[in-house]
Amino acid sequence: MDQTIAWFTKQLAAHDIVLDDRQLTQLERYYELLVEWNEKMNLTGITERDAVYEKHFYDSISLAFFVDMKEKRNLADIGSGAGFPSIPLKIVFPHLEVLIVDSLNKRINFLKHLIEELGLEQIEAVHGRAEDIARLPQYRDVFELVTARAVARLAVLNEFCLPFTAPNGIFASMKGASLGEELQEAAYSLSELKGKVIQEYQLKLPNEQSERHIVCIKKLATTPKKYPRKAGTPLKQPLVK
Repeated sequence: MDQTIAWFTKQLAAHDIVLDDRQLTQLERYYELLVEWNEKMNLTGITERDAVYEKHFYDSISLAFFVDMKEKRNLADIGSGAGFPSIPLKIVFPHLEVLIVDSLNKRINFLKHLIEELGLEQIEAVHGRAEDIARLPQYRDVFELVTARAVARLAVLNEFCLPFTAPNGIFASMKGASLGEELQEAAYSLSELKGKVIQEYQLKLPNEQSERHIVCIKKLATTPKKYPRKAGTPLKQPLVK
């Protein structure tokens, strides 16, 4: 076992997450494909192997340190980019049924190729704007866990993500910086979209020591019919007072 994998598996084992050979092989293949496709299109600015394992794989899986993935049946990842955090989570917790939504078709093509190459099942990558996809009955108010990693400010993310979240489900917003100001700004959008902040967690990446914050928002009731507003509106006119 090389140094990167030894470090990575030790970090996860500290949180009672143990990977088998197949899962490690899938992650390594993920890394290879990420770097290969990154030469043709902009998927990530991080391509050095140690950094990908820490800043993408470990960072994605860190959600499972705070949310019990074994208790969750399905997961929607909104604005997933190159598949973070959903694909590392799917590799580690293969029982999860996963929906990935991204507005850039090139990224969806990468994700579909990746899903096939890794032999992942019960995972769907859909091209479209979150505001449009959240209106489709098969995706609305149905996911026990919804994630978004560093996509937009919380007042905007609530409108992107809470419509996908099932009542009593959790929307976990994964951020770099602390969310003090964003949480205040997001109060109105939370009340409108039937969400309530129940927990905020923080951690540091083991090597780089950069801060990560995860805000868990509980969905209290079904999404009001008027939300989400039409594509583009939440970013231009966030639900703030």
